Amino acid sequence: MSERYDFVVTSGGIGPTHDDITYKSIAKAFDLPLVLHKEAYALMKQISKPKPGHPDFNWDEDSPARRAKLRMVELPTDASRPLEEQFLFPCKDLWVPIAVVNGNVHILPGIPRLFTQLLKGMAPAILPRLTDPEGKGIVRVSMLTPLTESTVAEYLSELAERVEPKGVKVGSYPRWGKKKNIVTLVGRDKEYLETITPEVLESVKGTLITPGKEEELEDEEEES
Repeated sequence: MSERYDFVVTSGGIGPTHDDITYKSIAKAFDLPLVLHKEAYALMKQISKPKPGHPDFNWDEDSPARRAKLRMVELPTDASRPLEEQFLFPCKDLWVPIAVVNGNVHILPGIPRLFTQLLKGMAPAILPRLTDPEGKGIVRVSMLTPLTESTVAEYLSELAERVEPKGVKVGSYPRWGKKKNIVTLVGRDKEYLETITPEVLESVKGTLITPGKEEELEDEEEES
């Protein structure tokens, strides 16, 4: 996948237990050593807080617990690449680094909250790589609708059949526990997508989701 794709992400398997083997496996796959990342280790000691009821922990004393923690900061390291390109710290309040192997394999934790936080933190570095200056790449239009999927199903089916010759795909995604669902239009012809968007918005009583503003709409939805 590293050879075929520009951006690869792994999720999970970087904790302290015996079955957390992602770092070890990727290091083996790319024939790299696991090296203690001193900055990550220092941040771990600085940011980590003892949990109530847990036994006292000594960072300076060799112990099974300390060795387990070290597993989380012993990272695949390529001596031929600059370290700042291999280890990213996009979130100041997290000691967890994003290890980048072979220039495009990004190793992230599996905990959804951490995964999402780190991925969003990488956005400034990722977005320029996704820019298509000639406008020939994939364009996505997303909108929130207060209508149920069953209510809009007939219209979306008719719409999908109508726009398919133009290379546009219509998507409908329910959001469990939320007041509104998502409808998407995906294609390569940006101008054509812009011409049909007003019709779709009116038909599904939708609100356009501005790229990068999804969280603001979530807040508005909760307030309403």
